[in-house]
Amino acid sequence: MSPPPDHDVRASRARLWRRLGLSALLLIFVIAAACLVQVRSGEATVITRFGNPVRVLLKPGLAWRLPLPFESAIPVDLRLRTTSSGLQDVGTRDGLRIIVQAYAVWQVQSDPDHVQRFMRAVQNQPDEAARQIRTFVGSALETTASGYPLADLVNTDGSKVQLADFEQRLRGQIEQSLGQTYGVRLVQVGIERLTLPSVTLGATVDRMRAERETIATERTAEGKRRAAEIRSAAERDARIIQADASVKAAAIEAQSQVASAEIYGKAYASSPALYDLLRSLDTLSSIVNSGTRLVLRTDAAPFRVLVEGPPRLTPVPTVKPPLSPVVPPAPAAPATGSRQP
Repeated sequence: MSPPPDHDVRASRARLWRRLGLSALLLIFVIAAACLVQVRSGEATVITRFGNPVRVLLKPGLAWRLPLPFESAIPVDLRLRTTSSGLQDVGTRDGLRIIVQAYAVWQVQSDPDHVQRFMRAVQNQPDEAARQIRTFVGSALETTASGYPLADLVNTDGSKVQLADFEQRLRGQIEQSLGQTYGVRLVQVGIERLTLPSVTLGATVDRMRAERETIATERTAEGKRRAAEIRSAAERDARIIQADASVKAAAIEAQSQVASAEIYGKAYASSPALYDLLRSLDTLSSIVNSGTRLVLRTDAAPFRVLVEGPPRLTPVPTVKPPLSPVVPPAPAAPATGSRQP
């Protein structure tokens, strides 16, 4: 049998080299895929060599590492997480009990030291980290609540409630410990729920009732004090007004008496007998009324006028101018009044 031609040998060798090249490319691709690691956004990748962390990748994208089993990549979640402490029965500074529940927002700090610290502390288990954080928060709640009276946490007056200060102090107690121990950054701590047990609720209601009664007593006393001040001022003003009125009345009365005296004087000067009669009648009208019974002599003053009547008035003669030498007239005899039967 004759040997194969040269071109067939060359073709076989070419196919062999192509197969070897494809195999080499496939091997290179497999090795490259095994050496590449992808860092996702919101995560850090820890490269471990035989189980020991050697470096931390924080920038999103592709990075190189040695293939397994030399180096492995462990992703660490850097996103925000929340956890709740659950209901905790804690005591206040004034010896009362409250039931409080707090929440914590946390995340692993995005720097190599804290990421490796988180890996060593909880073996990259967020649930275990959350359990440890709940323990810290529960212990800090007991310590923090003991520094506040109940009135600073539960009060009808919003200005007296110090929950913001309570949350700030609670955060200050656990933030440094979590960072140093677990590599965790505490973003926020707050009070999720706060309620009172039945015993504390009864004591709170009694205290609030006592406070309201004290306020009512103070306001009643203040009202009585102001009422006394107003009453005293009114009485003082009334006395001043009454004194001024008395002075004015006395002045008016004096003026009226002066005016009446002048009128009486003019009346007496014009007709003395008529004046005596009118004055006697005025005296009778002031003494005797419809229910008065008097037994008096009729010739007794001032009842004499009822019997005698008014005195007869003597007309004054008119003097005409004389035509002859004036002779002084004789003095006239005094007029005498006649008694009327």
